[in-house]
Amino acid sequence: MTPGRALTILSVAELCAMAPWFSASAVSGTLAHLWSLTPAGTAWLTVSVQLGFVAGAFVSSALALADLWSARRLFAWSAVLAGLATLAVTAAPGANAAFALRFLTGAALAGAYPPGMKIVAGWFREGRGTAIGIMVGALTLGSAFPHLVRWAVPPDAWKLVLTVAALSAGVGALLILLLPGDGPFAAPSPRFSWSAVPQILRRPAVRLANLGYLGHMWELYAMWTWTAAFVTASEAARNPVAASASMPALVTFAVVAAGAPGCWLGGVLADRWGRTRTTSAAMLISGLCCVLAGAVFGRPPILLIPLLLVWGVAVVADSAQFSTAISELAPAEYVGTALTLQTSLGFLLTCVTIFLLPTVAARMGWRWAMAILALGPAAGIWAMQVLGRRPEARLLAGGLG
Repeated sequence: MTPGRALTILSVAELCAMAPWFSASAVSGTLAHLWSLTPAGTAWLTVSVQLGFVAGAFVSSALALADLWSARRLFAWSAVLAGLATLAVTAAPGANAAFALRFLTGAALAGAYPPGMKIVAGWFREGRGTAIGIMVGALTLGSAFPHLVRWAVPPDAWKLVLTVAALSAGVGALLILLLPGDGPFAAPSPRFSWSAVPQILRRPAVRLANLGYLGHMWELYAMWTWTAAFVTASEAARNPVAASASMPALVTFAVVAAGAPGCWLGGVLADRWGRTRTTSAAMLISGLCCVLAGAVFGRPPILLIPLLLVWGVAVVADSAQFSTAISELAPAEYVGTALTLQTSLGFLLTCVTIFLLPTVAARMGWRWAMAILALGPAAGIWAMQVLGRRPEARLLAGGLG
């Protein structure tokens, strides 16, 4: 099988497998009404997934599962489990049961996302940044998909949104098994060792790449999670009488989905200009959007939506390049573990900002609440600029840094 065909299969599988992630968030308004959730309770529909992902990723990285087992089979079984947990939410007796099932969904997805990146690294040596960018772009589309389904169906059809996401995950599990292996460049599976994580973190360049990723993650999932609330508040401020109930779901889908071409573009530019330069540029643009969002709040959609779309492109354009950098800087035999560790730390941080943003909005309004997300890109830019000046930068993007 050619690398291009393998990437196509993997990308479609990743798109399908990631549909459960935001499935409950897409119908959070309906669930909040059904279960009488406060804003903090509504946040738990997403935060529980993030925490589950962190728990699953920490266990996976500590046991080096992504390196000891077949990444394809780990991906497939994890996608099936995520789908079943999502489907079970439709029969949950209340919010607490739903939170537990969302936690399980996140834990399962920890066995699909990082192993997917490891598979890409196993199939590509040249153009790896572009390849991982395409896969993360597919993941982004999968994350956006439930918002599109939510827009297309009545608000009370929330079970249909979750069911479609669950079935999508099952399709992803079947597709990944079409790959004949983890790739010709996949390192042989090492023996289990508790020293894997310390070996990875002892490398200063890996720590800097992880810090850049943390700056990126401070912003990303909070922006994705609360875009609908921001748009709803903006439309209510502009015209409280005629505000559309379905428009925020469609705008959120478009904003999150805009990240798919952004991931591809980020990969192309990173392979040509270097990872540290490209990630810094993306974070600069997204950080500016954090601040400028307040200026278009309450303005007509013709002004609001273009800025949100630019933000949607930039906010995730760098994501795959942090992962690619780890695949180039970490010990070859522990690439899967290093990627899992990176994502677990990043998703743990997202829980902070997903909770923080509505708290800030409750105190000062949604207009300028998004500005606090700019702190992450600022820290990320610093880390990547420092990494670019280190000797290990020659390992990135074929020597481009």
